[in-house]
Amino acid sequence: MAQGSRGLPMTELHAIKVFVNGVLYERSVEPRMLLADFLRQTLGLTGTHLGCEHGVCGACTVLLDGDSVRSCLLLGVQADGCRIETVESLGSPDRLGPLQETFREHHALQCGFCTPGMLMTCTDILRKYPLDTDQEIRHALSGNLCRCTGYAQIVAAVRAARDQLRGESK
Repeated sequence: MAQGSRGLPMTELHAIKVFVNGVLYERSVEPRMLLADFLRQTLGLTGTHLGCEHGVCGACTVLLDGDSVRSCLLLGVQADGCRIETVESLGSPDRLGPLQETFREHHALQCGFCTPGMLMTCTDILRKYPLDTDQEIRHALSGNLCRCTGYAQIVAAVRAARDQLRGESK
């Protein structure tokens, strides 16, 4: 087996193809590279944050084939052939997406560390569930930790986004 620069065995690279935010990427990755590291280091999409690296905090949440997943718990090779959406797909600093705008309007962020994962979870739940009550919204967000906001503003932002999607007034 070949050895790397530190005398450690080199790992074989695996070719993967992924659609990230609608763009096809073909890259060779180490089999142990986390999806979060692939997104951040290989593709330069640094909006996905790494917090606990145990799947508990939700900061690294992305959408994989339409479902929210913890990118710190998946390997890049597991995403081969998949469609991934990251927070960068929602808007840009000069043109916020509708959900980002409701977060801004309702002051649903403070330090901002949890925000990308929170936004991706919200994107997922708004697509899939009616979220008729604040309790349902809180339950759907229970896998994302925020140490700053107390969640009231986040729930208000999700409620506003839900109402916009339904065509209801504020």
